[in-house]
Amino acid sequence: MKKQLFVVSLLSAVAVPAFAQSTVTLYGLIDEGINYTNNVGGHSHVAVESGYTLGSRWGLKGTEDLGGGVKALFQLESGFAVDNGRSAQGGLLFGRQAYVGLSSNALGSITAGRQYDSLVDYLAQNTVTGNWGGYIFSHPYDNDNTINTFRVNNTVKYASPSLGGFKFGGTYSFSDDVKFANNRQYSFGGQYTNGGLLVSAAYLQADNPSATSYGAINNGGDQNFVGSKLRIFGAGATYTVGAAAFGLVYTNTTVNDPQSSGYVGPITPPTGTLTSLRFQNLEVNAKYQLSPSYWVGAMYTYTWANFNATSGKQHPNYHTLGLMGDYAFSKRTDVYVQAAYQRVGGDATGTVLDKALVLGAANVSSTESQFLVRLGIRHFF
Repeated sequence: MKKQLFVVSLLSAVAVPAFAQSTVTLYGLIDEGINYTNNVGGHSHVAVESGYTLGSRWGLKGTEDLGGGVKALFQLESGFAVDNGRSAQGGLLFGRQAYVGLSSNALGSITAGRQYDSLVDYLAQNTVTGNWGGYIFSHPYDNDNTINTFRVNNTVKYASPSLGGFKFGGTYSFSDDVKFANNRQYSFGGQYTNGGLLVSAAYLQADNPSATSYGAINNGGDQNFVGSKLRIFGAGATYTVGAAAFGLVYTNTTVNDPQSSGYVGPITPPTGTLTSLRFQNLEVNAKYQLSPSYWVGAMYTYTWANFNATSGKQHPNYHTLGLMGDYAFSKRTDVYVQAAYQRVGGDATGTVLDKALVLGAANVSSTESQFLVRLGIRHFF
């Protein structure tokens, strides 16, 4: 009997560690470069800037096997600026992501914390900003959040497993306010992959975004457009054949009662009151892998806007053109050069929106056009 008890105890001691296997990974990347902008308030501008193609970051992520195909998971990710060492995302410790949850091979995952919305999860991969190009190729003022101007706090997210190439998911972000809908957010989206084809669509709505500092969209480092309601939807596709990839994406953003933009500040018409802003973006892009170490890419976005004020309506438009080349020394280190040009046309609104702004420039241009070129290096660890 004693021998049997000893064998059972020994097997139990061995089985527990095998059952509860866990992994924790430290990872990160550093993106640093030199920018030249031809017009920043009427002057040329040169600056060392961090994190334009991909945000510089470090993070921890891990899983624990709970058995039966179920795992616990977490991710903590902090953004920072290489040029001065400061924290990004408004100085938050884990401003990029911070969540914990459970995943199942059969049912998908559910997580809670500070996370990305469904536009970023499912649609942004079809844009240059969300795929290979980054910040300077954004749609005007990142009106559709495809470059992660904001993350969503207080968020519960569901992500399905892949079902024959199709996956879907959604988020709900609590306002944490006595007024339940004051600065809340919800989104949903899906994508289908078959061979070299990726097709996706997503929708997001935020009520009173940035109205409070503790709601779904923070009024500090996450601020995009401030208004009574933000609605974004879009669809796109990318097709990869051999060394070439081609993308097409359409997004539509409406801001009710807009007050300001996190990029250009207050938006006040010369007369009357601004009641709504609408941006429609149509982007085409292409990328070609010239060799295992070198690729080039290009993009063009046409944006037409509706500027609706009590004094009248205007229809400005924006042309954004971008080019990029990248050379990889290894799997972890590469150098790149990229350039973006924007020109504003159509009706004048009498506001700062009439001046060009390539995101990443220090400030708006003094004219309707702006050009930015960047030479950078990236290292992954």
